[in-house]
Amino acid sequence: MRDDPRLPSAPGFWRSPLRGPWFTSVLGLVLLVGITVLFVTGLLSYAAYNPDLAPVNDKTPDKGILGFYLFAWPTNPHWLYRLNQGVHVTLGITLIPVLLAKLWSVVPRLFALPPARSLAHALERISLLLLVGGALFEFVTGVLNVQLEYVFPGSFYPLHFYGAWVFFAAFAVHAALKTPAALRNLRGLREGSTRDLRTSRKSVPETAAPAAEPDTLVSPRPDTPTVSRRGALTFVGGGSLLLFLTTAGQNADGLLRRTALLAPHGGPDPGTGPNGFQINKTARYAGIRPAQTSREAWRLVVTGRTGTVRLSRDDLLRLPLHSASLPIACVEGWSTSDQWWRGVRLRDLAALVGHDDPPDVFVESLQRRGAFRHAALRANQVADPRSLLALYVNGEELSPDHGHPARVIVPAAPGVLNTKWVARMTFGDL
Repeated sequence: MRDDPRLPSAPGFWRSPLRGPWFTSVLGLVLLVGITVLFVTGLLSYAAYNPDLAPVNDKTPDKGILGFYLFAWPTNPHWLYRLNQGVHVTLGITLIPVLLAKLWSVVPRLFALPPARSLAHALERISLLLLVGGALFEFVTGVLNVQLEYVFPGSFYPLHFYGAWVFFAAFAVHAALKTPAALRNLRGLREGSTRDLRTSRKSVPETAAPAAEPDTLVSPRPDTPTVSRRGALTFVGGGSLLLFLTTAGQNADGLLRRTALLAPHGGPDPGTGPNGFQINKTARYAGIRPAQTSREAWRLVVTGRTGTVRLSRDDLLRLPLHSASLPIACVEGWSTSDQWWRGVRLRDLAALVGHDDPPDVFVESLQRRGAFRHAALRANQVADPRSLLALYVNGEELSPDHGHPARVIVPAAPGVLNTKWVARMTFGDL
């Protein structure tokens, strides 16, 4: 079977002259750095939800020791989550061409026989299968979530979280086994890789270089080359650059946002005026009716150590009002620039019900269905003077889509924790 040229297990089945240790090593080292950054920013994104604070924040309750690193998410700098999630999503999309090129470059190894020649080779093959499957799973679920296509057989959060740990474990094993060889390949093939493949049917004589497995990557019967390896890398890099340029703008404003053609929150802002900036869900989508939010009907229920108070919007307006300039940043990777919010400090609301030292708070929305209609905030978030129950944005009352009559806004917190259409706040240890 190994020698039958009609089968993918035969070295002669794969005839592209581009495949080889040098090409694969370059792509692998790019992914080594990029995927490590993706994993770290993904862990930080999960920590930003404060999942160990309250069950409503924790979408992966069975994580066990995988939550060993969790810490109280800070409020400084106020753009921390915006930067972290922007890097995570934009880098992940930008790496897609590199990942696909890498998988294409090593596809002969997936069919190589015998399946295992040694214990180290068996570990590498197992890690490779987990690596390929994990990479495709993580990138596909991530892209679908960014595109707001929730077609998963369950919640995105546990699927992506547990999948990331399986994928990165396989990635770490594979990187430990292959990185030394990749560095040797780059050093040993530097001179040969500069030759133009179009001048020779046999391409670069990589079998003479110190490559780890040239028989599984370099074809013994290569086709006539149509592009050099450097040209192929340029093509892959151009694809990554194009994805970057059509995605990164969702974290900007004005003309730059219009370049984010591949992002659901790219393009023009959804309106004009003080409330004319991006939102994650409309009041209509959330089932919020005008009858619930009118001045006559709506009351904020605040509960704490000394009991419960019910506050109308007019009652809130008679309390000291403060302003803060803060962005909104969401897990899908989009964000707004700093908006000017004005309202009552959360710590002042805590003081109304007997908490001079701000505690945690449990926030409930008028929204009846959907994830994060309830959210919990840590004491450090409540205590921050920029944390507000906002009544105004950019000098105007909140619009229904931005959370009228009142919404939470907290520095450096994920957008879903900035609860809109707030109905009840319960202060105390959670």
